[in-house]
Amino acid sequence: MAEKEFEGHNHMLKNLGIDIGAHDQLMQGLQPMFREVFLSQKNRPKAMSYFDFRMSEIHGCRIRELSEHKEKGGKVIGAFCLYVPEEIVLAAGGMMVGLCAGADIGGPEAEQYLPRNICPLIRSSLGMKLSRLCPYFELADLVVGETTCDGKKKAWEIFQDLIPLHVMHLPAMKGTKAQELWLEEMIKFKEKVEEITGNEIDAAGLKEAIARVNRRRAILKRLNETRKISPTPISGKDALLVTQLGFSDDIEQFLEGAETLRQELEQRVRNSQGAIDAAMPRLMVSGCPMVLPNWKIHHIVETNGGAVVCEEACTGQRYFRDPVEESDGKLDNQLRVLSDRYLKLDCACFTPNDDRINNIIDLAQQYRVDGVIYNILQFCTTYAVEFYRVEKALKGIGVPVLRVETDYSQEDIGPLTNRLEAFLEMIRKTH
Repeated sequence: MAEKEFEGHNHMLKNLGIDIGAHDQLMQGLQPMFREVFLSQKNRPKAMSYFDFRMSEIHGCRIRELSEHKEKGGKVIGAFCLYVPEEIVLAAGGMMVGLCAGADIGGPEAEQYLPRNICPLIRSSLGMKLSRLCPYFELADLVVGETTCDGKKKAWEIFQDLIPLHVMHLPAMKGTKAQELWLEEMIKFKEKVEEITGNEIDAAGLKEAIARVNRRRAILKRLNETRKISPTPISGKDALLVTQLGFSDDIEQFLEGAETLRQELEQRVRNSQGAIDAAMPRLMVSGCPMVLPNWKIHHIVETNGGAVVCEEACTGQRYFRDPVEESDGKLDNQLRVLSDRYLKLDCACFTPNDDRINNIIDLAQQYRVDGVIYNILQFCTTYAVEFYRVEKALKGIGVPVLRVETDYSQEDIGPLTNRLEAFLEMIRKTH
C-alpha cells in the first residue's frame, strides 16, 4: 500500500473515532502473521490474489466503500452470527457486515464489564468496541445480536448501552412451534430494518436479494466441493480465508473473485494439481466458528503434515450448505421460506441436535477424512457438552476425533502443536 493511500485510510478511520495508534499496532501485528500463514505457502491458486488484497484492505478500501454507501443515504447493519438474514438487509437497500472479533485484543477493557472466564469471542468483540479498533462497529447504523448462548444473551445487555442494538431471539429446539416463533422474529427484524433504512421491503426486492445471496452460497459450495478430491487443489487455510471474507466483502466483488477461484480450482483438479501433498492425512475441523484473524488450528495442521479439507462450522459448511427456496410468491411466503432455511442451521445451541450429528457424519464420509479436530473456544459450554455425541457418532464410523480447547492468544501454540502432531502421527500409523 502506498504511503499516501495509507495516510488517507488513517484520516478516514480517525473520523470514525478509531484509536489510530492502537489500530496501527494491530495492523502491524497482523501483517507479518498474514505473510507467515498465507503468503509463505507454495502452489497457491493464482486467484487467491484477490482475497489477499481484500484482506489487506479490510480496514481500508472496504471501509471506504461502506462510507461511500452511507454518504449516499445507505445504511450499514452489523452482525455476529449466521442467524441474521442478510437477504432482508439487501432487500431494504442496506449492506450487512460481520463485526470484529477473533483476536486477543481489548481484554482489559472488556473485563471491566465481563468475567474473565467467558467465551473469547464475546470478550474480543466487546474489547474491540471499547478499544475503538473496529471500524465496522463505528459504521453500523444497527448491530444485530442473537440468543445462541447464555453468554451472548447477557452480553447484549451491555452492548445496548454502547450501540444501537436489535436482538433476534432464537428458539432452543426445532419443530412447528419453533418455526412460528422464529418467523415472528424474522418479521420483527424486517420491520426494524425498514425503520432504520426508511425503505419498505417488497416481494420483488426480497426475491432478488435471496437470489444474490444464494449465488454466493452456490459458488462457495462448488468451490469447497473441489476439496473432496485428492490432492486437494487449495489449502484449508486459503479456503477458510475465502469463507471468512464472505462475511465482510462487497457481495458482487466477492462473487467475481470467488467465481474466478472456482474455475481455477476445477482446472487444477482436472490437472491433478494439488496445493498439499496427497499423502497427507485429510482432516475436518468441527465446532466453534473461526472468526478473522483466527487461523491457528489450520496453520498448525498444515505446517505439520496434515491437510484440512472441510470445516463443519459457521465459518464453513453451515454458511453455504443450504440455499433459500426461490419462488415468485408473495412477501409472506418468502419470509416463511427464508425463516425455515435459517432455522435449518445446526448450531450447538439446539437440543436435541440430531441434524448436526448427521451432518458431521455425512461430511466426514463425503470428504473422506482420516480424522476430525473438534475445536472448542474456552468456556463454550454448548459445543463442549455436545462433543460427547459427536465423538460417539464418529467412533461409530471409525473416524478418530481430537478435542481441543483454545482461545485467540498465542500462548497455547506449543501445547496445541504437540497434541495436533501426535494426532497426525497416530493417523499415519493406523492408515
